[in-house]
Order: sequence, then C-alpha cells, then structure tokens
Amino acid sequence: MTYELTNEEKAAIVEQHLKSVSYSLYNSQLDLIEAQSVFSPDNDSIAGINSRITDLNSKVSALNAELDSLSA
Repeated sequence: MTYELTNEEKAAIVEQHLKSVSYSLYNSQLDLIEAQSVFSPDNDSIAGINSRITDLNSKVSALNAELDSLSA
C-alpha cells in the first residue's frame, strides 16, 4: 500500500524542521555571545560560529521556500 502525503502533512513536517533549525540557530547565536564575551575572544572560534549561523540561515531560507511551494 502506497500512501501519498498531503500538502498539509508535508507542511507540518517542514515546520518541524524549521523549529529544529531555529533552535540550532538560537543556540549558535548564544554561542557567539559567549565567545565574544570573554577577555580574549578566540577569532577562529568566532569565525566558525559565524559560519554555522550563515549555514543555518540558508537552511531556514530553503525550508521557507519549500513551505511556500506547498501552499501555492
């Protein structure tokens, strides 16, 4: 038996992914605040966190595009 997901079901899954990525993004933003708050910030660590934030923002954009396509 084959079951095809409805657009509403797919949207719910995408929203779960968005929530998960949003948690990761906020955690990374907190990591950045912590990394910058020390007396001698580690520039390599800060660069890595900024890179992670950029990647997560790209994921959010892609997921939002998918969500938009399901409501069209």
